[in-house]
Amino acid sequence: MKIVVCVKYVPDAQEERTFVPDDSTTDRTGGGGLLSELDEYAVEAALKLRDSDGGEVVALTMGPAEAAEAVRKALQMGADSGVHVLDAALRGSDAPATSLVLAEAIRGISEGGAVDLVLTGMASTDGGMSVVPAMLAERLGLPQVTFASELGVDSGVVRIRRDGDVSTETIESRLPAVVSVTDQINEPRYPSFKGIMAAKKKPLRTWGLDDLGVDAGQVGSAGARTRVESFTARPPREKGEVVTDEGEGGLRLAEFLSAGKFV
Repeated sequence: MKIVVCVKYVPDAQEERTFVPDDSTTDRTGGGGLLSELDEYAVEAALKLRDSDGGEVVALTMGPAEAAEAVRKALQMGADSGVHVLDAALRGSDAPATSLVLAEAIRGISEGGAVDLVLTGMASTDGGMSVVPAMLAERLGLPQVTFASELGVDSGVVRIRRDGDVSTETIESRLPAVVSVTDQINEPRYPSFKGIMAAKKKPLRTWGLDDLGVDAGQVGSAGARTRVESFTARPPREKGEVVTDEGEGGLRLAEFLSAGKFV
């Protein structure tokens, strides 16, 4: 079974996010980025399927040169190979453009053998839109099965469990298919020293838009159907008030909560 898992290089949530003043897009070239945490669950799900059923796992990403780190992390976890779509025209791409590029890249990967399953995280930790899996499935002409908290493949059928607020569903689809997974599906493995060293010898191909047959006008800021109108830096955290309990601490706390309309 051949599995493509889509991964994304995102800003580290623990660091201050910066933006490009010209178009208000997220600056992805300043360092401090990493493989999206939610995509690690998709990588782990792909590795578990390969380990149990055989086959190969290909990690796919698009983005600036630094985005290759997301693929390298997937390779260190155990993916067999990687593909990085790198092109200056991609900067500022929105969800529709991203799905277009990923779909064409998956078609390119399929030339080396049909892709049976495409796995993604349920959302990116920077954009959080959760729409790329559906768009990707539409462009590839494949069924989509989303928000899987449990995943299995048997006899050409993928079966997932989707947990909702009031019910749990079991959904099946014929392969090939696009599946997004949640952060409840597994516990991603930590790359071992052996895995880190082995990743250095695994193939990591770099493709441009010309390799995919995608026109630059369809992607980036030029082809974006959405745009960020403005951004504002998060205000600095205000200094808190320290209340010394001299027998009236409970009363002071109640007054504070009441004043803030918390009670």
